[in-house]
Amino acid sequence: MSQKHLKEAFISNLNGTSLLEISLGLSLAPLCLLCRGLLLILYYLHYGKPLSSRKYSLLLDFLVLVSPLVFSCTVLSPIIFFMPSIIAAFCAGIFSKIYSQRKHETRVPFRQIVQEFQKTYLDPEYIPAITVFRVYVNVLTSISILAVDFPQYPRRYAKAETYGTGVMDLGVGAYIFGNALVCPEVRQKSYVMQSKFSSLARQFFSIWPLIFLGVGRLLSVKSIEYHEHTSEYGVHWNFFFTLAFVRLAASLLLAIFPKNKSWIIAINLAVLYQLILNTTSLKMFILHGSNGRDSRVGFLNANREGLLSLFGYLAIYMASVQVGLCLLKCRNSVKGWVEAARFLLLTALVLFLFLHVSQVHADLVSRRMANLSYCIWVLAHCLTFFTWFVVTDLMLVFTKLLVKGSSVPCCWNVVKPPNTGTKHGTEAVPTGKEGKLARICLISAINKNQLLFFLLANVMTGTVNILIDTIHSKTAFTLCILHLYMFFNCLIMYILHAKNIVLKFW
Repeated sequence: MSQKHLKEAFISNLNGTSLLEISLGLSLAPLCLLCRGLLLILYYLHYGKPLSSRKYSLLLDFLVLVSPLVFSCTVLSPIIFFMPSIIAAFCAGIFSKIYSQRKHETRVPFRQIVQEFQKTYLDPEYIPAITVFRVYVNVLTSISILAVDFPQYPRRYAKAETYGTGVMDLGVGAYIFGNALVCPEVRQKSYVMQSKFSSLARQFFSIWPLIFLGVGRLLSVKSIEYHEHTSEYGVHWNFFFTLAFVRLAASLLLAIFPKNKSWIIAINLAVLYQLILNTTSLKMFILHGSNGRDSRVGFLNANREGLLSLFGYLAIYMASVQVGLCLLKCRNSVKGWVEAARFLLLTALVLFLFLHVSQVHADLVSRRMANLSYCIWVLAHCLTFFTWFVVTDLMLVFTKLLVKGSSVPCCWNVVKPPNTGTKHGTEAVPTGKEGKLARICLISAINKNQLLFFLLANVMTGTVNILIDTIHSKTAFTLCILHLYMFFNCLIMYILHAKNIVLKFW
C-alpha cells in the first residue's frame, strides 16, 4: 500500500468510545482553566501584583491550558478516568493555600464570604464562558486533527466510520454549536433601521471566506494527493462548505421565523430528517450510494454525506441559537448564574435521557448522517461542557473575593450593584499598563483570530503529514511534534494579540 492509502486506512473503519469517557475528558479543559486562574491568584497573593511578563504569561498559559490536553489524548489516555481527579486535587490544594493565607490576614468567617459571594454582581456585558468554550473547541480540534495521524492517539477517539461516538465526532458538532452562540441573530438585539432581509444579504456576503477556504482546501488536497477520509463528507465536500451553508440556511430561516422559536424549528428538522431516514431508502443511499456498492458517480453520489448531513447540522445550529438567546438574558448576579448553570445541567440530563430513547427506538449516533441521535448527543455534551466553564468562572470569582485586587484574564469582572449609580465600577481589575498586560492571555489571543487559528492548524497539519511518516513515529518524537505544532500556532495568535492585529477583512 502507498503512504496515502496507509494513512487513509489508519483513520477509517473506527467505532468511537463510550459516552462516559467523553464526558470525563471534557472536564479536563475547565479544570485546567481553574488551575491557571488559581495559580495567578496565588501569584498575586505572594507578590502583590499580577503576572505582568508576557513571556511568562504565554508559557504558563501553554503549559497549563494546552499541554495537559495534548498528554491526555496521547500517552495519558489509558488513565484518562483518573486525570480529572488528579487535576481537581491539585486545584483544591492551591485553593486551600490561598484560603489559609487570606484567612490568616483578615479573619473573615467562611460563612460571611459565602454570603458576600451570593450578593456579588457580575459584568453583564461579557460572558467569559462563551469565549472560553469557543476557544477550547478550536484548541481541542487543532490538537486532534494532527494527533489522529499518530499511533499514540487512541483509535477510539477518532471519527467513527458509520455509527459511534468518537471525540472528533463531537468536535464537528461543537464547532457548529459554538458558532451559533455568537451568531448575528443572537447578538443583534433588534432589527431597528434595517430589514431582516438586508441582514440576510449581509450574512450571505459574510460566508464568502468559508467558501473560499473550502475551495482552497479542495484544490490543495486533490493537487498533492493528500490522504482523505472519503466517507466523512464525500469526494469534494469539506467542513468549510458545511459551516458556510449551515450559516446561510439558518440566517434564511431566522429571517422568516421568530428567532425565539428556533428550538421548535430545530426539533422539527431533526425529527423529520430522522423519519425520512427510517421510512425511505435515504439511509441506504447515504451509506452505500445509489447502486448499493458505494457509488461515487455524479455530484450527489460523490458528496452525499456532506450534502445530506446539512439537515442535522442545521438542527444543531438552530437549537444552539436558542441556547445563545437564553444565555444573553440579563443575568448580572452570581445567584442568577448559579440558577442558569443548574438549568443547563438539568437540560443536559434530559437530553441524555432522550438520547437513550432515540438510540433504542430510532437509530444509533451517526456523525456521518448527522441523524437525530447525533444532534441530541452533541447538544447534551456541549451544554455540559459549557456549564463546566460557567461553574469554573464562578469558582474563580469566589476566589478573587478572597484576595482583593487579584485578577484572572477571561474571567468575570465583579461590578458594583446597579442601584449604586455606577454603570460598571469594576473592583477587582488592575488599571493602567499593569492591567493591560494582565489581560493579555492565550484565550483572548486565540479568540481574536479564531478562523485564522483554525486555518493555520489545518495548514500546519498538512505540512507535518507531508514531511513526516506519522504512522511509524515514536512516542517521544510524537509528543515533541505535537507540542511544537501547538506552541507555534499559539505563539502566532499571541503575537497578533499583543500587537492588537485582527486579521478579519469581511
